[in-house]
Amino acid sequence: MLEQLLTYKNLILQVSLCLSLTLLLTLLKIPILFLRGLHTYIHPDNIPPGGSRAAIRRPDSSDSGPELRKRSNKSKDKKNNPAFDENNAQIFRLKLDEAHLQTRLYFPEYSNSFAFSFVAISCLLLQIYLNNTDSPDSGFLVNGVFLPVLLGFAGVSKLLMLVAKVSFEKSASRRSEKQLSVLLGVVGLVVGSMVCFTFSPSVFDFHFSSVDSNGKLFIAVLMGCFSGFLFMPAAKCARSFWLGTDQIRSDLSMLSCEWFGRMILYANYTMILFTVLLWINPFAGMLVNKNGKVRNAERLIGNMGFSTSDFAKFRLCCLLVSSFLQLVALRPNLQMYLNEALLSWYQRLHAGKIPDLEFSRAKVFLHNHYLCLAVLQFLAPPIVLLLFLGLSLVDGISSEDFHYVCSLLPCSAFVKEVAIFMAWWILFVWAVYSSATIFLYRRCILYMS
Repeated sequence: MLEQLLTYKNLILQVSLCLSLTLLLTLLKIPILFLRGLHTYIHPDNIPPGGSRAAIRRPDSSDSGPELRKRSNKSKDKKNNPAFDENNAQIFRLKLDEAHLQTRLYFPEYSNSFAFSFVAISCLLLQIYLNNTDSPDSGFLVNGVFLPVLLGFAGVSKLLMLVAKVSFEKSASRRSEKQLSVLLGVVGLVVGSMVCFTFSPSVFDFHFSSVDSNGKLFIAVLMGCFSGFLFMPAAKCARSFWLGTDQIRSDLSMLSCEWFGRMILYANYTMILFTVLLWINPFAGMLVNKNGKVRNAERLIGNMGFSTSDFAKFRLCCLLVSSFLQLVALRPNLQMYLNEALLSWYQRLHAGKIPDLEFSRAKVFLHNHYLCLAVLQFLAPPIVLLLFLGLSLVDGISSEDFHYVCSLLPCSAFVKEVAIFMAWWILFVWAVYSSATIFLYRRCILYMS
């Protein structure tokens, strides 16, 4: 009995980690704690019982109570000033707590995805550590590689299907955005086919020599899926960046982030752009020392910089830091998503003497209703990136151990070079969409409303 336990100790450790983390995340309600403290906004007719206060009032409003001030000459005022409901023009701010979050649409999906992804990433980290201490050729059950790889593939599939589901939610986005997502998915499929069959590695520093034509077609289809499904999350993140860094120069301090939040948003965007460039050959070749010595000062490119092995590790570290910054920036991005409704209310409140607040009322409701949908859109890309990165670092995977999966795709190539490529492709698509959206806002082609 003891000999059996020692033989399968890695698998036992993996199962124990899964069970303990699942229990811990459920008891401590970590997905709820991750979002607790953010502010959302509601109109007076949607106030829950419990003393919420108005976040912003009109400048001439009284703080003594909700009743309007008495006029000395009612008939004259009624003739000169049309009717205006001062109470309904107010907006209330409240902190998100467990009761609020559990009533939001897609909260169960968010909670399950958060817990499942955290467990999968933890198992992959444990397996990477065990790879350094044990022999990877001892068998997929003995070395424990079966469970983390299974959780990794399941996590990627689960998050991809969830992002696809929320992208086509009926009232969460415009019809034009859904159509543009489908079009960009087709464009991503075409570009993916060109990258896999033509431009790699001449332009992009990826080698698919060990992947057959069926595997390259599968990669192109996966690239097209990510290209289509990541458009709306990236555009939403770009709007959060635009509002959080106060690019609109508003006079409301609560609309934008504080200095720390702005620093996180800037660092996240800059790190994504820098990491994407590390796999583009004209830039990547400048950072790799291919010859080892510099014999001519005029030929510095390719003769100075990182060694090939160090540069590969550096790029993986950049992927890791970029995904971590995206997770750190999730709360500021989500708060700016909620503040979009406040901006819409503020713009329409001051648009005229008799403001039409119906649009802002609907926007406030939808941003509250689809709060967890936005969380899923912000959470899925960095988590999938981490899962791909973890799968690329796991040793001991062979086609014989996973013959059911590997009959559909080239398993050994997928979890190494292809996993890193898909992680980079997610960042590349995210950088292109967010940069294009920010450029359109900068040129005043798009505007916040």
